[in-house]
Amino acid sequence: MNVTKQHLKDAVSANILSSEQSEQLIAFLNQQTSATAKFDFTHVLYYLGGLIAIGAMTLFMNLGWVSFGGIGIVFISLFYAAVGIKLANVFKVKGLFVPAGLCATFVVVLTPLAVFGVQQALGVWPDDTVYRDYHRYIHWHWLYMELSTLAVGVVIAWKYKYPFLVMPIAVTLWYLTMDVSVMLSDGEYSWELRTIVSMYTGLLMIALGFWVDVRTANKADYAFWIYLFGVIAFWGGLSSQHSDSELSKFFYFLINFVMIFIGVLLIRRVFVVFGAIGCTGYVGYLAAEVFADSWFFPIALTFLGLFVIYLGIKWQKNDAAITAKTRKLLPKAVQTLMDAKHL
Repeated sequence: MNVTKQHLKDAVSANILSSEQSEQLIAFLNQQTSATAKFDFTHVLYYLGGLIAIGAMTLFMNLGWVSFGGIGIVFISLFYAAVGIKLANVFKVKGLFVPAGLCATFVVVLTPLAVFGVQQALGVWPDDTVYRDYHRYIHWHWLYMELSTLAVGVVIAWKYKYPFLVMPIAVTLWYLTMDVSVMLSDGEYSWELRTIVSMYTGLLMIALGFWVDVRTANKADYAFWIYLFGVIAFWGGLSSQHSDSELSKFFYFLINFVMIFIGVLLIRRVFVVFGAIGCTGYVGYLAAEVFADSWFFPIALTFLGLFVIYLGIKWQKNDAAITAKTRKLLPKAVQTLMDAKHL
């Protein structure tokens, strides 16, 4: 639940809480959320500065660094990493957990640059591509950089245990799906293979996200980034496939509808957003292609929308009973997860 000060003031007005209890509860809640990201000016500055530093070593890397040579790139990367680790430890001791997490993440994103420098120094880089292409193009030889990033990311995440550290791991897994498809096709462009690899890898990432979600139900949100890029990979691969079968298109609609249900169940908006886009796309296809000349289709769609609203009303009235019965059918670990997310 999103509890605000106004909610607590209303509780005081309704004689549910005393003013003293309200102030104590506010202090307690502020203490509990001190280690998590919040939408305030302080945290905006934290993330703006952190993302600028991370972007400088990733998306905005220019060709000037090539002049340092492989050895130079490795030493500069190691120096930056040492500074990042030092700052992460200093901020951690001071209780500044968000800046500490950003600095630790900065160390992880330096990994592909350092591996690139090592390959350049050893003379094993296979072509004339440069580091900044890593975030722009799909190539099989990025695999060494990606696997190294995953290894370093897991170690750093295990040591510091900040949720934002999962972000570079999730991004790298996403990159890996695209590069593996190129490797499997011997470097040739195969759109069908890429969509299949993306879809199934996305499913594996979603399963990993769910496993992490269950294991950390009463801790910080470590599964967010894995879910995000898992859904992007799965939904992108699924939506990019082509079929002339109306049954397949309807099955696509059902998958997206199930995604909405899963998103509501797990309180994960990413499932709901992409599921809603998929469902809307299917309905748009029906309106533009299948029932383009039918005057009855908009009327039927209107009644369908009203019926869905009616189902929502009935669900709201019986939500507690339905939820209680549904939870009894779920595994104990999933029940614990839902208890941690739902009131």
